[in-house]
Amino acid sequence: MPSQELDPKTLRVLPWLVAVGLFMEHLDISILNTAVPVIAEDLGTSALSLKAVLTSYTLALAIFIPVSGWVADRYGTRRVFRMAVALFTIGSLLCALSVNLPMLIASRFVQGVGGSMMVPVGRIALIRAYPRSQMLAMMNYVVIPALIAPLLGPFIGGAIVHIFPWRTLFLVNIPIGIVGWFLIRRHMPDFRDAAPTPLDKLGMLLFGAGIALLSYVLEVFGEHSWPPKEIALMFLTSIALLIAYRLHARHTAHPLLYLRLFAVRTFRIPVIGGFITRLGVGGMPFLLPLLYQIGLGYTPLQAGLLTTPLAVAAIGMKIMSRHLLARFGHRQVLLWNTWLLGANIMLYTFVDSHTPVVFIVLLSLAQGLFSSLQFTCMNSLTYADVDDERASEASSIASTAQQLALSFGVATASLVAALFLANISQTDHAAYIQGLHRTFLVLGGFTIISGLIFRGLKRGDGSNVSHYVLRKEAVE
Repeated sequence: MPSQELDPKTLRVLPWLVAVGLFMEHLDISILNTAVPVIAEDLGTSALSLKAVLTSYTLALAIFIPVSGWVADRYGTRRVFRMAVALFTIGSLLCALSVNLPMLIASRFVQGVGGSMMVPVGRIALIRAYPRSQMLAMMNYVVIPALIAPLLGPFIGGAIVHIFPWRTLFLVNIPIGIVGWFLIRRHMPDFRDAAPTPLDKLGMLLFGAGIALLSYVLEVFGEHSWPPKEIALMFLTSIALLIAYRLHARHTAHPLLYLRLFAVRTFRIPVIGGFITRLGVGGMPFLLPLLYQIGLGYTPLQAGLLTTPLAVAAIGMKIMSRHLLARFGHRQVLLWNTWLLGANIMLYTFVDSHTPVVFIVLLSLAQGLFSSLQFTCMNSLTYADVDDERASEASSIASTAQQLALSFGVATASLVAALFLANISQTDHAAYIQGLHRTFLVLGGFTIISGLIFRGLKRGDGSNVSHYVLRKEAVE
């Protein structure tokens, strides 16, 4: 359904409906990140071990996002988006009722199943409702309200665990989900495929099993709880399953993930480059609360306030990003910004017990600016040259890659931190901080190296989205 068939009220309300899903997801993550040390202490486990609560959510996203496009085409964006919000809300309630770590992990997985449909299906609706020339403005319009969640989340999370039991954290999203559920019924457009393709069940089994096993390997490897031979066997099995899916996808008419889209340069490079970049960046929300609360001894509320400037800067960059892309183009912005983002991560090695709070705030502001610009560039470029008929497939692949990278980013950060923090007690604050400093150096260096991938872009790529004017001296 093209955008001109939608009434003006629907076009006005649609971005806000999508923002509801983003807001709920980001609020939940930002609240939980702040409370990780408190939850770990209450459940009698280490803060690093609690990464399973974070990765179980993103793992559910990675497993079920690939099928989100097919489900939306088959049952319609309105019904699926509404179901996703309901399932996310139910998962939040189950998290609040959790009495131990396994139950909390399982409840977060239920949340992830709902989240796997919320964001991709909302993105599909936006892509089908608006022309490409409005895509960058519309994505910024949607993301700015959603960025309020990381702005409020650390403060809300810190305040809640300071006053109430940590389980209260998961009750915040329930009224938002209930209100959103009713608004979606009235205002969400119902895009669907008149003749949906059959579901690739074998592909879903191969890909889902491979990704789940690979994520589990990263989980247990960081904790050293399995013998090396068994870990190696699981790792090889996961790789074999993913290779089997790749071979299967090449010889099936309707694969779970339409990998032929990778032939499009402006789709391939931001998806692959974004995946590698997020491996370095994705662990920062997990590491910073450890640095602030365990290393520096701040309270959860104080630690939450130290991450608030990041969200403020991210909102400001969403406003500036359109002008930067129009002036310099996607290629130049991605090259320089990726290097600056990696350097910013490495600068956290200067944060210790003697560091002025002003320096930490400036680092947080810079991280918000660079991260926001990076994700805006990659996300807008991904859909620049994708046909509307392939919007569902493109959204499924891009969203899967993003969530996999975030899941693996937390696992990677935890693994690197575990190597540097081995045999270091959490009470030895100086040694703990030094171990985290080395982790920041590794992740920052990895992010800088990932910027080389964006050299494969051409100067005019994404100009239909950014309105970048290719000058004569820039023509290659």
